[in-house]
Amino acid sequence: MKKKSITIRKVFLFLGIIFCVFFSIFIHGCDMSGSNKISPMQAEAFDIINQCLTYNDPTVRVNAIEVVSLTKQLNFMPMVHNLLQDEYVPVRFAAALAVGDLQYIQAQKIINQLLSDNDVNVVIAASYAMVRLGHTEYIEILRQTTSDPDPIIRANAVMLLGKLSDKYSLNLLHQMLQDSDDKVGYQAVEAIAMMGDESIYEKLWSMLISAYADVRVIGIRAMGALGTKRAEDALITMLDDSVPEVRLAAAEQLGKLNNKSGESQVLEILQKNITFSMDFQARQQINILTALAIGQIKSPALMQYLPQLMKNESVYVRLAAAKAVFQCRIR
Repeated sequence: MKKKSITIRKVFLFLGIIFCVFFSIFIHGCDMSGSNKISPMQAEAFDIINQCLTYNDPTVRVNAIEVVSLTKQLNFMPMVHNLLQDEYVPVRFAAALAVGDLQYIQAQKIINQLLSDNDVNVVIAASYAMVRLGHTEYIEILRQTTSDPDPIIRANAVMLLGKLSDKYSLNLLHQMLQDSDDKVGYQAVEAIAMMGDESIYEKLWSMLISAYADVRVIGIRAMGALGTKRAEDALITMLDDSVPEVRLAAAEQLGKLNNKSGESQVLEILQKNITFSMDFQARQQINILTALAIGQIKSPALMQYLPQLMKNESVYVRLAAAKAVFQCRIR
C-alpha cells in the first residue's frame, strides 16, 4: 500500500477491486424512449461480458461476475451459477456474492454446499449470500471471522458486514480500525462509510491528504460510499490532484453522487491522450479508471469514447467499458 504508484484495481479484496453497471438501450449514448431495439454498442457490451465469464484467466471471470452483479443482469446468472463450482477460490467467492446481491434463490442449494467449502473466504461469501436470501443467522459467521488469523479473511469479513449495512456490527467495525494489517483497517473505514456513519469523516479526510496515491484513492472510494454533502465537497477538492488516477477516481465517485464536476478532467485525459508514452500496465490502469468514470458521469461528450475503449487491447479495459455502456440506463 505504501507506494506512490497506484496498483491496478482488479476484482475482490483478494486482488484489490473496484467496478459497476445495468441493462439499457443506446443510440449514440442513451436511448430512454422505451424502444426494445438493441443498439450495436449494447450488443458488443453483452458479447464482452459473455466472453469474460468464460475467460481462461480467473481474474477476468471474477471481474465479469462483479459486472453482472452490479448491473443486475439476471440473464447472465445461470452462467454465474455454474461458476459457484469453479476451481479458483476468488471465482467462487465472487459468484457467491453475486447470488447474494441479486438474491438469486435458484442457487441456494449450491450456496448451502459452499458453507462447507475448504476455503474460509468462500464460506463467508456463502454466509453473506445466505443472509441476503433471508437466513439472517449466518451473519454471526461473518462477525466471528473478523478475528481470523489471516488478514485477507478478516478484510473480506469486514467488507461483507459493510455490504450488509449491519448496524449491530458497527462497534465491531470501529474496533477493526485498529487492526495490525493496513488492508483490514482500510476496509473497515470503507465499511463504516457504507453504513453512513459520519463519525468516520475525519479519518477519511486524513486519507485524502496522504502522501500515497493508493491511500488517497481508497479514501476517495470511501468518501463516495459515505455520500454526504461534506463528503461530496471533499471529493471535489480531489479533482485538482496531481495524479491522474486520483482525479479519475474522484470524478467517478462524484458521478455516483450525480455530480458531474469531474467531466472536464476526464475529457482532458481523453483528449490529451496522456497514455501514449506509458507502458502497458500504466496505460491499462488509466483506461480502466477512465471507463469507470464515464460510466458514472454518463454525459454524451464522454460516452462517445466508449466504442473505442471496448476495442482496447486490454480485456480489463474492454470489460470496464462494457460496464459503462450499461450504466447509461441510470441518468
